[in-house]
Amino acid sequence: MSDALALFERSGALLRGHFTYTSGRHGAEYLEKFRLLEDPKATTALCGMIAARFAGAGVELVAGPTTGGIILAHEVARQLGVRAVYAERGETGNRVLRRGFRVRPGERVLVVDDIVTTGGSLRDTLACMETAGGTVVGVGVLGDRTGGRLEVGVPFFACLTVDFPSYAPAECPQCAAGIAVSAPRGSGAASAVR
Repeated sequence: MSDALALFERSGALLRGHFTYTSGRHGAEYLEKFRLLEDPKATTALCGMIAARFAGAGVELVAGPTTGGIILAHEVARQLGVRAVYAERGETGNRVLRRGFRVRPGERVLVVDDIVTTGGSLRDTLACMETAGGTVVGVGVLGDRTGGRLEVGVPFFACLTVDFPSYAPAECPQCAAGIAVSAPRGSGAASAVR
């Protein structure tokens, strides 16, 4: 885990400041997945940790949700020597396979994702793979912001597990100290972040 932490820090993906998360809560730390994904060496090394963890699981296919999961599925699959697919949002909001992607009945699938906060994208991708006929044998993520509390019903591996404290705005120590809310570079929002 210290190797993963060093990669997050070196790539600028571990941010410290005063952030408003999409939940509306405030916190002083943030994991910015796109800082990792723009660093091929860090991404390759972290995907290598996932591939090493599941090397003996008989993985035949690696799947990830759009957007960051595309890169990760490809790289983990490359390292394991298997195929990669990705699950996109369908018209009803669920994850679906498009672009001619197929899962063979019983095919052993490893699901990967970037940063897990609530597990929604992971659960949707797991459901997509199972609906397509696959057998999910594990989940690997770059960062787990649940502090290790996420349960997905299959073996789970996170390169980095964190449990950042968060506060209602009225209880936020940084708000009380008058520290302005900041937005991570590339977050696309003035102050709301994941």
